[in-house]
This record gives sequence, C-alpha cells and structure tokens, in this order.
Amino acid sequence: MKKIIFLITFFTLLIIFAPNISARDNNQAGWKAGVASVIITPEKSMWMAGFAARTRPSEGKLHELWAKALVFEDAAGKKAVLITTDLSGIPKSISDNIRNRLEKSFKLSRSQIIFNTSHTHSGPVLQDALHALYPLNEQQKEDVRIYTLKFEGQIEDLVKKALSSLKPVIISTQNGISRFAVNRRNNIETKIDAQTDLKGPSDYAVPVIRVSDKQGKVLAIAFGYACHNTVLHGYEWSGDYAGYAQIQVEKVHPGATALFFQGCGGNQNAIPRKSVPLAKQYGQELALAVEAVLEGEMRELEPRLSTAYSEVNIEFENPPGKEELNQMLTKESGYIRNWALEMIRKYEKGERILSKYPYPVQFWQLGDQSVVALGGEPVVDYAINLKKIFGPELFVMGYSNDVMAYIPTVEILREGGYEGHTSQMAFGLPAKWKESIEPLIMGEVLKLAEEIGIAIPESK
Repeated sequence: MKKIIFLITFFTLLIIFAPNISARDNNQAGWKAGVASVIITPEKSMWMAGFAARTRPSEGKLHELWAKALVFEDAAGKKAVLITTDLSGIPKSISDNIRNRLEKSFKLSRSQIIFNTSHTHSGPVLQDALHALYPLNEQQKEDVRIYTLKFEGQIEDLVKKALSSLKPVIISTQNGISRFAVNRRNNIETKIDAQTDLKGPSDYAVPVIRVSDKQGKVLAIAFGYACHNTVLHGYEWSGDYAGYAQIQVEKVHPGATALFFQGCGGNQNAIPRKSVPLAKQYGQELALAVEAVLEGEMRELEPRLSTAYSEVNIEFENPPGKEELNQMLTKESGYIRNWALEMIRKYEKGERILSKYPYPVQFWQLGDQSVVALGGEPVVDYAINLKKIFGPELFVMGYSNDVMAYIPTVEILREGGYEGHTSQMAFGLPAKWKESIEPLIMGEVLKLAEEIGIAIPESK
C-alpha cells in the first residue's frame, strides 16, 4: 500500500513540475547555430548580370563569389536559415525550386528560409532572370541553364552542411552606421563632387548579427546595408563593395564566416563609383562599421525564434495595347524596345498577361530582435517607414526570396522614372504597379507581426 501511495505521489509531482523543468532545461539549452559557405564563381566565362550595356561575357575575377548559410535553432528546437549570395537577384522559379528542395530534404518551410541576394552587378546571369537585357546566343543560354542547375544543388548541399554543424552559441545583435549610400533619384551622380549636401532619404543603418561559441570565439557575423552593389562596371567576377567588406571582416576574425545581406537599396547607390579602389574603399568603410558594432555593446538574444511568411497579390496597371507598343518600336531602343516586341508576341499568341503578382513578405523574431524580409528591389522608404512603426532597432532586408522588379512607394510611382515605371520593362513585367502596392505590402508586414505575437506600439 505504501508503495502505491509513493508512486501516486511521485507521478503527481512529476505532472505538476514537469512543465517548469522542461522550460528551465530549454532556457539552459540556449541557441544553437551552424554556418557553411561555398564558392559559386562560374568555372567558365559567362554573361554577367545587372547592366544592359555590357557587350561580352566575363573576363576573369577580382575575388570569389560565395553563397553562405547561417542556421539558427532556438531552445525549443525551432530552426531558421539565412542564405546569402553574391548574385544580382534570384527569380521566383529558382527560389521556389530551392525552397521546395529544402522543405523536402530538411522539413524547412517557406517561413523558415530567408534567401537574400547582395545585388552585385558583377555576378552571373541566372535562368529566367532579366534575359531581355542581355544579347545571349544559344550557347550562352545553355551555359546559364547548366550553371543554374548546379547552383540549385549547391544551395541544398550548403544548407545540409550548415545544419550538420549546429553547436551551442550566443547570439547578439546591434545596429551600426555607415554613410556612403546616396539617394540616386535626388542627387546627380556626375555633379556629386560639387555638392555640399545630399538630398533625399537614405538608410545608413548597418544591422549586425554576431554568433559566438560559449567560449566567446566568433563563428559568424551577418551584416547588411541598403545600397546597390554597382560600384564596379567591368567584366571581372566580384561581390562589389559587399564582397570586399566580407573579405575584410573575415580577415579581422580568422575562422569566422561573414555574410552580407542587402537592405532596401532600390534607390541607393554608392557615389562616386566605377573603379576598383572605390569598391575597396566602401568595403573597408562597411567593415569598419561592423567592427565598431562588434567592439561595442550588443544585445544578447534570448533563445526564442518565431517565423512567418506570406505572399500578397500586388496588382499591375492596365498594360499598353498593340498600337501603343508599335509606336514604341519606332521610338525606343534597348531593353524597352525588346520589351515591346515581347509584349506584341504575347498578344499575337494569345498568351495570358499578368494582372497581379504574388509578392513575398517575411517576419522573423529572434529573441527581441525583429527582422523583416521583402522581395524585389524595395526603395529605401520602406525600411524608413517600417522603422517608424517597429522602432529603429528593426532589421529590414530587401532582395529576398524573389527579385521580380523594383518596389516603389506611391510617391515614386507618381514621380515615374526608372524605379517607378520603366524598370518594369527590364524585368519583363506587363505594366507598372498600381498605387495599392505600398499599403498592401506595409499591411502584410503588420499582419505577419501580429501572427507571431509582436505588439505594435499605438504611439508609433
């Protein structure tokens, strides 16, 4: 009888205290992280992405191009992976292929994967990406196809390697600052040396994530900036200023992996530009900003991870008719003329013309660090406006998961210009966006924040 009473008492106490024991064990477990990197520099000469003015394929390299993966695992075992790449952008078809593979192989959902591209204009063309810009012959198209297939496999292997290297870590975050980004819509590049002040909004924040082992050794440093990687216009592979920044950070921290993620730099350039010394200079400036953060006070994050993802339909204006397109053929050249020809071909073949696009929006919460990831090439105003809502500590990434076009605000849509209108043609889209684009995207970010339990201060 005593034995029965003892067992009843034991199991009763176990039921009462087990949740607290479990929570305490989770808290003691802390974060785990794993990091890996792989060279993605093409092994042969290929057409380079980003600039329509190039007339021939690549010629050599300044430094390697990289893909890198940083896996986070919280105390409860929830995982997320940040993938960064030295590429101009990733189209939906490739992003979907890779994320589908990661879900099948590693049970990682869309919400658990941020796939960011640095937007270097000194990387390779990918399949289904901006082909109207480039005069590719059949062999060059085949080279792009083969490279793309290899790249998709490399990313799956990369994530597998990062997952297999998980170990207990401490994760800390903080924002730094660097001021070489210039709003290219409000400042004239050729007259920049005569200006005594710069006009237009910019986001000078340098968000930094430090991952260290329990002994304090730095294992990974992820950092970002909102500025086009268009300092270099030549024919040599490179990650542009962001590539040089990663090289410098890794030089200062031997054995650590440096990952760069692009912010909302759609209307931001490093000016002046167009030389290797300037790319190195901006890379050094960014690396020094990262180092200032690492040497200062950073916020250590509690081992809690929440992720949310959705695709919101943003709509196009009505596309031009055949008569207007034929008029464009007589007046325009380059990518605009190519776009008009392609639109006419679609009309004649009776192909479906897009009226809306599934735009990816993502929200991560690592401890008390909020991270927003937006698709396309968002202008800097999105980051500024989101920080007005969530606070200046917010990290905002652009160029994530699908780079389908520039993402302007209502104001820029009304102003027109490249970011507001003609860039749509470079991406092969049927028309410019409707003015509903900005409230739809901002509203979707708020919706995801609420989904994962982020309180939005009413005063903001």
